[in-house]
Amino acid sequence: MIAVADGLKGRSFTKVADWSREELERVLDLADALKAEPHQPLLPGRTLGLIFHKPSTRTRVSFEVGIYQLGGIGLYLSAKELQLGRGETVRDTANVLSRYLDALVIRTFDQGDVEELAEHATIPVINGLTDAAHPCQVLADLMTIRERRGGLDGTKLVYLGDGNNMCASLMVGAATFGMTFVAATPEAYRPVPRAVELAEERAAESGGSVVVTSDARAAAEGADVLYTDVWTSMGQEAENERRVGELRGYGIDEEVVAAAADDVVVLHCLPAHYGEEITEDVVYGPRSAVFDQAENRLHAQKALMALVIR
Repeated sequence: MIAVADGLKGRSFTKVADWSREELERVLDLADALKAEPHQPLLPGRTLGLIFHKPSTRTRVSFEVGIYQLGGIGLYLSAKELQLGRGETVRDTANVLSRYLDALVIRTFDQGDVEELAEHATIPVINGLTDAAHPCQVLADLMTIRERRGGLDGTKLVYLGDGNNMCASLMVGAATFGMTFVAATPEAYRPVPRAVELAEERAAESGGSVVVTSDARAAAEGADVLYTDVWTSMGQEAENERRVGELRGYGIDEEVVAAAADDVVVLHCLPAHYGEEITEDVVYGPRSAVFDQAENRLHAQKALMALVIR
């Protein structure tokens, strides 16, 4: 059986910036090992609760399958069926569920709810996505880039599109590992200043760099990794037509791929809206690692759970 150290037991994972490079590397190294040997009963009898305010394909399935492969069980908790949806406080919910479960994953809108849940719970709380952050996806992204390139330091990662939660989390993760991160977005869609500040602080420590620009074509030149995400996130559906119009020119197509390095890796956290932020021929093309990236959610999250659940 794969050995797992105890140093991270009990830790919550609510955002990338809370974890050091060394701690994140421990997750990635264990994820690699678990991908090679998937069925490791590292968490026998443990129960993982999954609170979902937003629909999901990859997050729910990968966590439920992951805890099962580790020897535990996942319990899906629809927000509509919890008393949380009828006015029970986050603090009370945290205290009660901590008596039943060994860890919690929450996928919701407000980052503050995740932080409050982690503050009051006596079990690890894992952020499955909020409007501000998507830290588990970043683990899978970094894992995928390491697989394809053999390392992370010095890699030029170019993110094109909306400077949303995905961009913010990826920016901090990339800067932590000494990467050159470029966010190419329209002025009105730039990542939040705090995320840029945190990323710049990490880059100063790691030898990486952070650039925010509006010139998508120039940004893509020589990129080692091209990354994009949907232009209209959950809860923004009423803005879709405006967003598509304003973000046009910030997607990934064959022309953008051709401007990047010859061995560029193309990533997208899915679901994809073909013809908007990316074209279908790129996702299914020879430079794409999109479905390896999706698979790696399973392995990275298994590693995270094995490290934090007691």
